[in-house]
Amino acid sequence: MADQAPAPVYPDARATDPVAMKWMVGSPPPPDKLIQWADDSWFRFPQTRWSWSHIRQLMPTLVVARGDGPVAALPRAERADIDAVTFQPIGWTASITWAQSLDHNYTDGILVLHRGRIVYERYCGVLTPEKPHIAYSVTKSYVAMLAAAMIVDGVIDENAPVATYVPELAASAFGDATVRQVLDMRTGLDYSEDYTDLRSPTWNYTRAGGFLARPAGYSGPQSYLEYLAGVKRLGQHGGDFIYQTPNTEALGFVLRRVTGQSLSQLLHERVQAKLGAEQDGYFSIDSTSSEFAGAGFNVTLRDMARFGEAMRLDGRFNGHQIVPKAVVDDIRKGGDRARFASAGYKTLPGWSYRSMWWVSHNEHGAYMARGIHGQAIYIDPAAEMVIARFASHPLAGNVNLDPTSLPAYHAVATHLMKAR
Repeated sequence: MADQAPAPVYPDARATDPVAMKWMVGSPPPPDKLIQWADDSWFRFPQTRWSWSHIRQLMPTLVVARGDGPVAALPRAERADIDAVTFQPIGWTASITWAQSLDHNYTDGILVLHRGRIVYERYCGVLTPEKPHIAYSVTKSYVAMLAAAMIVDGVIDENAPVATYVPELAASAFGDATVRQVLDMRTGLDYSEDYTDLRSPTWNYTRAGGFLARPAGYSGPQSYLEYLAGVKRLGQHGGDFIYQTPNTEALGFVLRRVTGQSLSQLLHERVQAKLGAEQDGYFSIDSTSSEFAGAGFNVTLRDMARFGEAMRLDGRFNGHQIVPKAVVDDIRKGGDRARFASAGYKTLPGWSYRSMWWVSHNEHGAYMARGIHGQAIYIDPAAEMVIARFASHPLAGNVNLDPTSLPAYHAVATHLMKAR
């Protein structure tokens, strides 16, 4: 067997600070500081430490308006003791502090709510409180929540095939997959979500939607819907959990067809306006103005924390029932653990997946929304705690951040519970 190539070594968070590196400074920036969409420089590390906070400067977007209502207050009760909380990362013999973990994870911003009050808030690099950051697959949890709510309301039948709502997908792998199978990512798709393999279908999918630039001579699909229509079946639906972003894309089209609205309109009306969001959010869009449902939502750290707080409070926040309690209850119960275990997530033993949320089944009942490169909403009901985080880790998979993230979240939760 040939030797495997050594794992890449990346400069640390301090060495790649986007402010110190002066990315995109100047009118125009010098060539060695210029970040652009067309040459994919925006998608290369360490440029990503700037670009994740500036997506609307790089590609077409659609606003998710906050609305004209008052901002829902997040009272402050900041604690200086959290930085010193210690924990042992997964697979380590030594312990580190919460403050040290932020650099390990290339954190751009992190906020801890305890009983609805901000007890910790930090911004790094170019991220600021009023600036949206790409949420990547945390987007899935927002979109899936909309679909789950419409199932509870009787607008969508979770047992209906996707083609019932989106006939263009009848001949694709999604055609006879049920909405519930899509929601739980238990579909049989001929698709691989391997971020380390440049030949992986995941890159063709993002190029179809215009999220990444297309190479010279590209003749593939020109939109997300066109890409979905070409996805073939591999295996049976209803089997093991397999994480595949096109499931969320298909769900997005179900939502658009059922409501006659864009995802941006739906999130504005049903989430952001009711949350009392501070700032507008936005979606990246394809050539047909269809939002990137699987990973394209950009939102501020505080507004993402507000959404997490609504989920912690049985779906109710700012005087509104934003998420039906039945949806939150169903997510907290989790999915089929045996079907999840087959996916082999070594940092998530005993977890499950339900309606595009990740459920720990730990003693605190914690559950999460997770996105590549370190985006997260972590909800700990027992500790009455919500953590929202944005990051720009050089490696996409959360397996690279979980060892210094999941134990850190639990340690802070335990610390806050002891300090009551």
